[in-house]
Amino acid sequence: MSLAASNLQPDPLGAPASAGQAWRAELRRTLSGLRDLLVAESPAAYDGWLAAREARATRERTLLLRRVAALRDVVQTASEAVARAEVTRLRGDVDRHRRRARDLQWDSVQLELGGSE
Repeated sequence: MSLAASNLQPDPLGAPASAGQAWRAELRRTLSGLRDLLVAESPAAYDGWLAAREARATRERTLLLRRVAALRDVVQTASEAVARAEVTRLRGDVDRHRRRARDLQWDSVQLELGGSE
């Protein structure tokens, strides 16, 4: 899952304070959904040369879960600029994590099928 780009868009100029609070509440809901997806990820038990990459993916997933938990509080209390910057960084890191997980799955299938020979 990727954080929705609409959650990162700036509020219109002159928007009432309640609009900023609505953005924060929506972002917290999105972060909760992201947390649920990360928790639901089930790491596979890879053998041989994929084991180290799987261990890295598991460590990365754990760090992302910690960051999501911390960011939920930051979104609530920090300035909007700080919250947006942190969410943007998290979004990029989650996208990279998902790409690595897909690569790991692809490499395991390739290993089973014998590669490109």
